[in-house]
This record gives sequence, C-alpha cells and structure tokens, in this order.
Amino acid sequence: MTQETARTWAEIDLSNLEHNYRALRSCAPDSRFLGTVKANGYGHGAVPVARKLEALGADYLAVACLSEARELRAAGITAPILILGTTPPELAGELVDLDVTQSVFTKDMAKALSDAAGARGRRAKVHLKCDTGMSRLGVLCQDPIRAADELAALAAWPHLDVEGVFTHFAASDEPGEDSEEYTMLQFTRFLDVLARCKALHGLEFEIRHCANSGAVLQYPCTHLDMVRPGVALYGCYPDPCCEGLDGPGLRPVMTLKSRVAAVRDFPEDTPVSYGRTARFGCGGGRTAVLPIGYADGLHRALSNAGSVWLAGQPRPIMGRVCMDMCMIGLDRSAKVEPGDVAEIFGERLPIEVNARAAGTISYELLCAVASRVPRLYLD
Repeated sequence: MTQETARTWAEIDLSNLEHNYRALRSCAPDSRFLGTVKANGYGHGAVPVARKLEALGADYLAVACLSEARELRAAGITAPILILGTTPPELAGELVDLDVTQSVFTKDMAKALSDAAGARGRRAKVHLKCDTGMSRLGVLCQDPIRAADELAALAAWPHLDVEGVFTHFAASDEPGEDSEEYTMLQFTRFLDVLARCKALHGLEFEIRHCANSGAVLQYPCTHLDMVRPGVALYGCYPDPCCEGLDGPGLRPVMTLKSRVAAVRDFPEDTPVSYGRTARFGCGGGRTAVLPIGYADGLHRALSNAGSVWLAGQPRPIMGRVCMDMCMIGLDRSAKVEPGDVAEIFGERLPIEVNARAAGTISYELLCAVASRVPRLYLD
C-alpha cells in the first residue's frame, strides 16, 4: 500500500490505450488519426495520454478549449492540436502564439485570427466547422449553396491556413434504421457542401473529418481523411451496437479502485445511510464501508442501484452514496476485511454496468472521477 492507494485511486493502463489506438487505427488504415483528449483526457489525464498518443504517432490531438490546449503545450506536447469548441476572438493572438488550430465558423473569429496572425507575420491554422444536423456549432448546411458561400468567405481571410473542414454526427453511435438514416443524411449534406465549395469557389480542403467513435466503428464510408475517436480510445464502446460480431476488442484504460475502510455487522431493522433508504431485514446484515463518494465521482444516482466488484463478485451499493463514502452490502459468507480492494469499474466490472444503473453513459462516469483521486499510470 502507498499513500496514493491508501484510500481511492484510478489505475490508467497506457498499454491498453496503445492497444485501443492500434485497433482503431486498423479500422481506418488510410486515414489520419486524431486522438480526443478533451475533458482531461476523458478523466484519464490529458497530459500523460497526449504524450502516449504523440509517441505512438497520432497525427492530431483534440481539446475543447484554449485552457486545455495551453496545458498540453506547457507540458511540451508538440503535436498539432485542434480546439473543437469556441475561443473568444480577443484571445486569437494566444492561439497563434501556441500554434494551435482553431475551429472557425463565424466572421468575427476568422477576422480576429487573420489579424493576429498578420501582425505576427504568420498564418493561423483553422478547421472550418459545419453543422449538418447536430444543431450545436458550425455553418448551417441545410442549404448547400449558401453554406458553401459562407465557408468560402471564411476561408478568404488573408492570413488563415484553412487546413481542414469537419462536422459532427448526432446519432452514429445509436442502433436502429432511423439513426443510420440520420447519420447518412448528415454525411450526404457534408459531402454536398464540400462539392459545392469546389465547384463554386475552387475551395478544397486537405483534411475532411467527421468520424467520431460510433462512425469509426460502424460507418467506414465516413472515415475520409481523418478519424477522431473519443471514448472508444479509452476502451468504451459508445453503445453495445458499436461492438459488433467482429469488434476491435477494446480494453478499458481506467480501473477505479477503493480500499475497504471498515466491515460492520448490524442487527435487523437497522437503516443505512442518509434518508434511511435501505434497511436490514430479518437477521440483520453486514456492510463494507468504502472511502469513495460523490465528491470522488461516484454518482449519487448509484445509491441502491450500482455495484462494485469485491471478494470475487459484484456487491450492491447499499443506501445513499455519501460525499466521501458509500456502503456495500455483504452476505454473511463474504470474506472481506479492512484493507481489501474493491473495483468500482474496470476489467472485472465494466463501466457500462454502473452507467446503465445511473441512467447515464460511460463518458459521464469517466469524466466525473474527481481531481482528488490519484491517477497511477501503468505501461
């Protein structure tokens, strides 16, 4: 036991990250590879993950905002970085100074970047963003001629290096014919707009990309010049439908663990935790107290619903999850002692089990693991 493993910790297996990288790259062997490391690398640690991906040969990294790009550059990451979200135009100069690629879809941002780059005698790298049906950010693409005109106007600013163009799928990771039809509608819109850009304005892009995790796994026709998997890189299928009969065999990169703080015996009719939402029946019962709670990222929604792997099998979370602790129900025969290690999710208990119990997705549970939980990197 070390100081880091005395309470609750997350083990990050970088060899599994490498396995997933190679497996996903084999799904799109003719495309460049962008590794998504936003949200602190989906909770895994953006800098260690980015270093590993850079060493493996990832062509690009993606973050959500300038502060995340700044963190990678400060850590010595030199790979190209794309900011998927917005950056205030007044910070355009820092984007140029950091040599970070910004997604652009407004005149204000295009002008600010062009002006900042021109003042420095440089060119600002940008990827233009198309909204083909996500209804979030980007140039609207329902009218392909109008969209092509808008993209051409953005690309015309003098000090921009318009390296790429991209869109984002809303349903590529969901089952059913309706989801497939909508994904293909988005993809067709994207290709139509790009064709109009070329025909009307002579505008072509070196890197066209739209394939997120679901599309990498399910829609090879969308791989184009670059793929950008997110949660799949960390060993989670965005939906069971994405695994398929011949899936790439993704491996979980994070295993969240906690060490039993106490084992307690109670008489019958004893309530457990806040609100007394659980109670021991006839004959009483036992609990193991784990020093992990919602302040560590264990969702309160898992109260009386989730489970952990302890003493060779799944054990139920009993009562409400507290801020710093939770209680695990034990049968009388369970051989559990203080100091034993419970797995919250990982190799033995897939994260999807507790995601379903909490009524959410694996992404959220990964990103929720708090900064006070130490990350131990294994390779």
